[in-house]
Amino acid sequence: MMLQNKNAIIYGAGGSLGSEVAKAMARQGARVFLAGRNLSSVQRIAGEILDSGGKAEADEVDALNEQAVSHHLEKVVQTAGTIDISYNAIGIPVKQNIPLVDMVTEDFVHPVTLTLLTQFLTATSAARVMMKQGAGVILTLTATPGGIGYPYTGGFAPACAALENFTGNLASELGIYNIRVVNIRSGGSPDSRIFKEAIALYPEAMGPVLQKMKEDTMLKKLPMMADIANAAVFLASDMADKITGGTIDVTCGTTAALNYRVPGLGDSVLVNGKK
Repeated sequence: MMLQNKNAIIYGAGGSLGSEVAKAMARQGARVFLAGRNLSSVQRIAGEILDSGGKAEADEVDALNEQAVSHHLEKVVQTAGTIDISYNAIGIPVKQNIPLVDMVTEDFVHPVTLTLLTQFLTATSAARVMMKQGAGVILTLTATPGGIGYPYTGGFAPACAALENFTGNLASELGIYNIRVVNIRSGGSPDSRIFKEAIALYPEAMGPVLQKMKEDTMLKKLPMMADIANAAVFLASDMADKITGGTIDVTCGTTAALNYRVPGLGDSVLVNGKK
């Protein structure tokens, strides 16, 4: 198993992506400590992991509260001895689909502030423990707008870009302690809760939206939550022990360039001016 005898803290583990990552790490042998603001949600995920033979514990933790994060870390260290992996996947509210020139200042700034606050708290708190251990992996998560101009994403885009910058800077300081810090950039997973809820509420509108998102990618498809979870498992494992300070793109190629002008499968392709 890739994560045998590793102890991993997953913040936002009650959410769709956080729970997927927690389950994937548990399947690979990690003992996962699930943290979330909704205790019943993380307990449910912990129960599923335990029922499948994995090792999991759940705690109510507000990852935007420094004292709560610190107390939980102390508890994990006392229980497990080490913190080998820290991954923050909590959701941050953000207003999108509004032109920047029409946005209220607070709506633009709010997601940037909260994203950096929670990621700074959880990453640096874990880092202080890992520095004493002389090893550890810290994972962060962003999305396509972190690497390319993407319209109508409001404060979400600068929040992603700022987090990717923070990840690189933190990695540059922690490398001497054998701590790796890596960001995963997702392209938006249609099987995640937020997309499922939108599809259920607005089925006619979401069809074209998802199709446009697929057309923007090089592979003409979108990454599923399992793809993000698999990337997290690999990056947290010793197989990726030379990877740090950067962003691993799991957007199906969106970040490299918006590819809506490239035809998809079944579309006509021009070759030497002829279809």
